[in-house]
Amino acid sequence: MLTRKFEEGLKNIIEKCLREFFHEMEAADPPKDSHMPGIELEPPKDRSHGDISTNIALRISKQAKVNPMDLAQMLCERIGRKIGGCTFKNEIVKVEAKGPGFINFWYSNKRLFDTLGLIAEKKNKFGRIDREKQSKVNIEFVSANPTGPLTIAHGRQGAFGDTLANILEFAGHKVTREYYLNDEGNQITLLGESVRARYLELFGEQPALPEGGYKGQYIIDIATAIKAKYGARFLKRESLPFFCDFGCRWITDNIKKDLESFNVRFDVWFSQKKLARSGRIKSALNFLSRKKLLYKKGGAVWFKSTAFKDDKDRVVVKSTGEYTYLAPDIAYHISKVKRGFNTLIDIWGPDHHGYISRLQAAVKTFEKNRDSLQVLLVQLCTLHKEGKAVQMSTREGEFITLHELIGEVGKDVTRFFFLRRGRDSHLDFDMELAKKHSMDNPVYYIQYAHARISSILKFRTEKGSGAKAALNKRYLCGEKDIEIMKLLGSFPYVIEMCSKRLEVFPLISYLEEVAAAFHSYYDKHRIISDDIRQTEARLFLCLAIRIVISNGLTLLGVSSPETM
Repeated sequence: MLTRKFEEGLKNIIEKCLREFFHEMEAADPPKDSHMPGIELEPPKDRSHGDISTNIALRISKQAKVNPMDLAQMLCERIGRKIGGCTFKNEIVKVEAKGPGFINFWYSNKRLFDTLGLIAEKKNKFGRIDREKQSKVNIEFVSANPTGPLTIAHGRQGAFGDTLANILEFAGHKVTREYYLNDEGNQITLLGESVRARYLELFGEQPALPEGGYKGQYIIDIATAIKAKYGARFLKRESLPFFCDFGCRWITDNIKKDLESFNVRFDVWFSQKKLARSGRIKSALNFLSRKKLLYKKGGAVWFKSTAFKDDKDRVVVKSTGEYTYLAPDIAYHISKVKRGFNTLIDIWGPDHHGYISRLQAAVKTFEKNRDSLQVLLVQLCTLHKEGKAVQMSTREGEFITLHELIGEVGKDVTRFFFLRRGRDSHLDFDMELAKKHSMDNPVYYIQYAHARISSILKFRTEKGSGAKAALNKRYLCGEKDIEIMKLLGSFPYVIEMCSKRLEVFPLISYLEEVAAAFHSYYDKHRIISDDIRQTEARLFLCLAIRIVISNGLTLLGVSSPETM
């Protein structure tokens, strides 16, 4: 693992060698200082290729007018000489070029032992990235319409969004979690009509359900709650606004409870109804008009989104004078920019793919950083029960809610399983596997590693000792010891990778790898023995493993049990 100071030092050496190369090569086209590419360091995918790697030769070979592998080899020689002449000679023992153009570095055992000490010192802060200047990030996710309970699709978005927010905070960004509450419009009117119909049924009437109305037990529950509190007070037709408001608030309250039980929290609940009443939609459209980005056609008002690479212009005001969905969304995102966020992240379901370009076009009209809005699509999830896919229809009210799923398999397993695939991949959720308390269950597998280590440390403490003695390095020089230390040291880079790619799955894969390394180590090595020094050294290693697993599970929103 590289400390920030060490990392910057290594990057400086690589950059100096790159500048020297351009200075000496007449055929090359040296970049200006402002265009010198940043040096990126991360662990290679194949750990046999080294402990840390840079792809700078691949990225700049065209400008250097040299084959990437040849450039990597030339830079390797320069870097090796500089490292040999500075303090890094005790930290890095090997530098090697690897096809198609990577430069790989191997750490010394000294640096690996220093990593263990750093983990023990930092504890729950190990892996955290401290930045001199924090970026303000707004991450909006779930944002389900308050017309029904949260589904498993919302659950997957919630698990992903909350975990990504945790990672971004751990990576040194200032993050605001936001839920956009679409609490007005046709869908809320339809909700009110659906609830009113069920309410009238409770008094013996037989009203027709609205066409395309909402069904399901929850509509009956809302109607029953209204009757219990207000009796027959709202039998008249003009009471529809009450049913809309009561139904919306009832569902919103239950959404908040379900998210809280799922360990998902929000800093801001942004109401579309309040946005509409504030006059900010009209203000946003006036802004676009002053920029000459609106025009009238066929009685409607159009936004020139093609000026920002959208495939066609979009209507923002219908010929009837009503706003389209795009108008409040533009105003909403402009409000985010005005609140000072550097980066806007929206997490949506896959059915909103066609909406991305038009909204990004709108943000580009207002924001200097024209790529500030990033929309991440989270694919759908299919539940499998007893080997068969569970068929669901949200409109018909035939579906397993997030609340029901958590009740059946537990919060930890639900969150973990939702994150087991990359967000752009469809997810199959195996409920039978999720309920297993065995090593076949991946979340159990990781949690059991943490619990097993906790049990070992507790046993040793009760015997009057623990992982507190000075580390005797000669007892941690075995192949598996070195392998685990290298693996633990890459944790901060996994965090950096996830934060840059806006992805969570690499952290899942990493924790599974750490757990597997520990279980294998435990099976082959006796942790507590009559050799006190060896025992203390192995306990120290186990303590570091437990800290890293705990830190990773915390970011996932999953508990780290000490007993199982």
